[in-house]
Amino acid sequence: MKKASFFHLCRKQLLAYSLVGIAAWLAACGKGNGYGGDNPPPGNTNYSISASLSGTQEVPANATTGSGMLTGTYDPSSYTITYTLSWTGITGVPTGMHFHGPAASGQNAAVAVAITGFTAATAGSTYGTTVITAAQGADLIAGKWYVNIHTAAYGNGEIRGQITSTKN
Repeated sequence: MKKASFFHLCRKQLLAYSLVGIAAWLAACGKGNGYGGDNPPPGNTNYSISASLSGTQEVPANATTGSGMLTGTYDPSSYTITYTLSWTGITGVPTGMHFHGPAASGQNAAVAVAITGFTAATAGSTYGTTVITAAQGADLIAGKWYVNIHTAAYGNGEIRGQITSTKN
């Protein structure tokens, strides 16, 4: 009788310890630690990025009727920009497309990232993914990057848009 009672007691303790362990594990994986469920860990927040491109934003400004739009995301945990860039009404086929920075609106900056693989047409779109540095990412989030499209008629850039970001 004592053996049965001892084993019965051990089974109850093992079950109780198991349940406590499972509860602790669920709390760590769930909302109990502030990172589960609807609460991602810090630094895991992406940004939406966008820019509206026009000739009036180029420095110096120009009178082109061309326009464009950049949309995308920036992931600061991997320093990755994913984007779609579209344009219409420019004076000729694009000869270059770039992300530039750091520069505030009304200022020029060096090319930070070249955009390649675009369509040689006066209207079109391209998309891509690029990895940047942490410092470039900080400038991007601070609004110190722009994107522009160059043509033969406007070698320094026909349309340009200052990039804005919004935390998701």
